[in-house]
Amino acid sequence: MWKNYLKTALRNLRKNKLFSALNILGLAIGMAVCILILLFVNYERDFDAIHTKNIYRLNEVQKWEGMVAPQNVALSMFPMGPTLEEEFPEILNYVRVRPSGEMKFRINESTYTLAETVWADSSFFEIFDFKLVEGDPNTALAKPRSLVLTESGAAQLFGTESAMGKVLEVAEEDSAYFTVTGILADIPANSHLKFEGIASFSTFVGPRNMENWGGNWLTTYLELVDGTDISALEAKFPAYLLGHMPEDRAKGYELFLQPLNQVHAGSTDITHDYLNYQKFDGAYTRIFFYIALIVLFIAGINFVNLSSAKSISRAMEIGVRKASGASRGQLYFQFISESILISLIAMALAVMIVFLTLPFLNEFSQRKLEFPLFSDPLFLVSIVFGAIAVGVVSGIYPAVYLSSFQPVKVLKGSAESGKKKSDFRNVLVVVQFSCAIFLIISTFFATRQVKYMQEKDLGFSHEQVVTIPIGRYSDRYGVLKDKMLASTLIENVTASGQRLGNNLHQTSVTYHGEGPARSLATSQVVVDDDFLDVYKIELIAGRNFEDTEADYGRAYIVNESLAHELLNEEGSETPLESLIGRQFGFSGMDSAAHIVGVVRDFNFNSLHHKIETLTLFNQKDWGYDEVSVKISGERVNEALAHLESVWNEVVPEREFEYEFLDDHFTELYRADRTVNAIVGMLTLLSILVSCLGLFGLATFTTEQRVKEIGIRKVLGASVGGVVAILSRDFIKLVLVAIVIAVPVSWYVVDRWIEDFAYRIDIDWWVFVVSGFLAVLIALATVSSQAVKAALMNPVKSLKSE
Repeated sequence: MWKNYLKTALRNLRKNKLFSALNILGLAIGMAVCILILLFVNYERDFDAIHTKNIYRLNEVQKWEGMVAPQNVALSMFPMGPTLEEEFPEILNYVRVRPSGEMKFRINESTYTLAETVWADSSFFEIFDFKLVEGDPNTALAKPRSLVLTESGAAQLFGTESAMGKVLEVAEEDSAYFTVTGILADIPANSHLKFEGIASFSTFVGPRNMENWGGNWLTTYLELVDGTDISALEAKFPAYLLGHMPEDRAKGYELFLQPLNQVHAGSTDITHDYLNYQKFDGAYTRIFFYIALIVLFIAGINFVNLSSAKSISRAMEIGVRKASGASRGQLYFQFISESILISLIAMALAVMIVFLTLPFLNEFSQRKLEFPLFSDPLFLVSIVFGAIAVGVVSGIYPAVYLSSFQPVKVLKGSAESGKKKSDFRNVLVVVQFSCAIFLIISTFFATRQVKYMQEKDLGFSHEQVVTIPIGRYSDRYGVLKDKMLASTLIENVTASGQRLGNNLHQTSVTYHGEGPARSLATSQVVVDDDFLDVYKIELIAGRNFEDTEADYGRAYIVNESLAHELLNEEGSETPLESLIGRQFGFSGMDSAAHIVGVVRDFNFNSLHHKIETLTLFNQKDWGYDEVSVKISGERVNEALAHLESVWNEVVPEREFEYEFLDDHFTELYRADRTVNAIVGMLTLLSILVSCLGLFGLATFTTEQRVKEIGIRKVLGASVGGVVAILSRDFIKLVLVAIVIAVPVSWYVVDRWIEDFAYRIDIDWWVFVVSGFLAVLIALATVSSQAVKAALMNPVKSLKSE
């Protein structure tokens, strides 16, 4: 019986090549999209899945006076880990981790660099399940100047030679060294902690740091007792803070716990999140999954539509089978088996598509997705059963419909019940195009939002600005600056303690206005006196920094937001100029410090965040982290060569490194561009699959109306008139789909852009353009068959049976 079903199915596939190809291609695209998105979703959801303990990250809410809004940060204070473990029985263990960036080592007169390293407590391997292939996890980070390398890090430094026990000299520090105490298996690609080496925290911290309440400069992870009531534990934290800090300081903080499995995808509202590799918004993962299901759903609709539409050509076959004694159940299973066969063929094609496209998706998304088709038997079985399930679900209605034909009516030539079946197909077409139009509109708005963020005026100039890390060599900045400016290729040079576009550090300041002294928090960055000139930041009150001893450590420039916050008790009409000369400075600093200027607000962070209050100050003794150089845009390569030559002359100990600030800001929106591109790709595929179905239905319709077309042409109908008649009904369905899709897409887009601090308007014309585009696509798809039918010789069509 099953052999007969298979032979019949194959015969029908060969007989109806066009419809079979459309069905298979549509299903294959839908399946391939689902597989690719599921691989992406699983990769994202498996972040940090190797760790088995009940681990939470300790985060802070900072809510100091002067902040635009409370700020969630992934930072904590040095004493918090040990004191929390001591005071709360729910907390079993803790580990503190701090990013260290790159480390350079000198081996046999050559310098080697580990790009990413961290500092960590000796409890690191007690909490996290990273696997040590050499060394003792209990003691690997116990002693000062201990260093654990990953396998790839060890190979980079020592090649095939064993690294265990080796002493590494720090390239940029005299007499500094580390001893390799462990070799770690390479970190999984989907780990939010990413590093090539871990150095022992005890190298540079000691008991004195236990008194450092208020300094937030590391990340703390806690291991909790299984089943701990997190809300109840968090409710105890306010009293804990009051027990260790003065009330006026403690009220500026809240503590909350974040499960480890939510750190990667659930931290979009958390700033200063320096230990979060490939940070991503988990909401987008869900969006991808839903869109993939929509594409598969559209492909399934194609199958149902084409199968039921083409059924009339099999009416006589069904009538003969029923008259010969075939039961409805037998016919039902025959058609279901045909559907499953098509689905399995489509899955085979989908697998080929996945293998071909996965490398491009990995390169684009910067992920390492793997397709474990043959390495994981369970996955292979899931793929096969998934194809069977799709075949069964997609084939239920056509099977029920086809097996319901009455042999008497069929053999008389009246198999199709007409309007009822046609109406059902029309509903499916409307649903299908509603989904496609919804995706078109969403893609339009997503593209506009990303473009808006990339092109919006940030309030400062970042074109042709080269940033060069200087770090511990900032004492040579003055010489570097003079030598760099000696070339006409260099327009200006400045330096800063932090880079624009990053989360700037916050600190407490004291302001003496007309009333009592006020303490408040603000973002801050130490800058050179040419900072405003290089970045073309507009000064709206007061003056710029001056290169004088009187300004160093005593002159402050604030942004508009902070200026208005300082003046809010003196009335909104108070001019900004009134701030100039008023006493202002970091807590505990020189009483002669004062405000010298006010700058117009500029977006020093990404456009996901509103502009915060900001203080700029000039304190050379604090040093700088990087140099910013404004270069000529006409001879970029020559300007870079000049900078490298000067650097090698002044700082020969360190390799010349640079980055264009434009590239940094582009990187800020990489996740948004990735989301936009993936949604756009899925939208194009949904349109393609919808068009495949519409093309098939148009083909079927023209075949059914070939005699009508011939008669109309004999009676004088033009080609355009015939095309309009054949296309009219399909265009009506698309218009109905537009009416359904527009309000749904408006609601979804409105909710989505709420997450952006700076957002586009929901313009009406986008809906009009999207609807017009959908009509054009449908018209082009249907017209291709309509024109073909209209151009047919009427003599031929009237002769045919």
